[in-house]
Amino acid sequence: MMSSKIEIRSLLTATAELRIVRHEDTSERGVEGYGIVFNSESEDLGGFTEVILPEAMDGVVERSDIKCVINHNIDRGLLARCTEGEGTMKIDIDSKGAKYSFDAPKFDLGEELLEGLKRGDIRASSFGFTVGPGGDHWEKRDNGTYLRTIKQFDRIFDMSPVYSPAYIDTTVAKRCIDELRSLEKLPDEETKPPVGVEPIVEPIVEAEDRLEEISLELQYRQYKQQYLLNNLTK
Repeated sequence: MMSSKIEIRSLLTATAELRIVRHEDTSERGVEGYGIVFNSESEDLGGFTEVILPEAMDGVVERSDIKCVINHNIDRGLLARCTEGEGTMKIDIDSKGAKYSFDAPKFDLGEELLEGLKRGDIRASSFGFTVGPGGDHWEKRDNGTYLRTIKQFDRIFDMSPVYSPAYIDTTVAKRCIDELRSLEKLPDEETKPPVGVEPIVEPIVEAEDRLEEISLELQYRQYKQQYLLNNLTK
């Protein structure tokens, strides 16, 4: 079963290398940039950081319908599209990450994108994705934060330029952290047995070993409602 909630991450221009390029027809309507960068630890995403492994992209482009829009708003129209590896947008995977490229369309949305890039108003690149069961791994660090390693994407829904890197949705990941923390809580002082009475010792379950079970449970709860509500799945 696929994850029902789409997560969103953004890259600043310095990392995304989002720019206008000149193609063979000498026109300056080509746009390219990295939507995903491998083996680079993210900023703090709210109690956790994230690293994407290169193998996370294995087979994903071939089974995804990846749209290119502005600010994840499909209602404004499409800039380009890559459906199962074919279409007006090209996705290339190299040692650095996943790069998307396309020619800006000759209508208002395309002109807005080109002008925004020239002026420096569009400053980030972003992508929406889901991670299936077993597709990530969580590790608790000594400082109490977590490192999430994404080993396999389930689907990628868009790879797009955005005006601001503020379009970040970490709801799914944060709920996993809340579940993990709830497993780690120790009993309150009031629950300690009276002096002289031997406590019943229950086996402590390591949070990492329970992650896949937690993810499956969360994904099942969210499946129909969240998937249908998300505009990018139209």
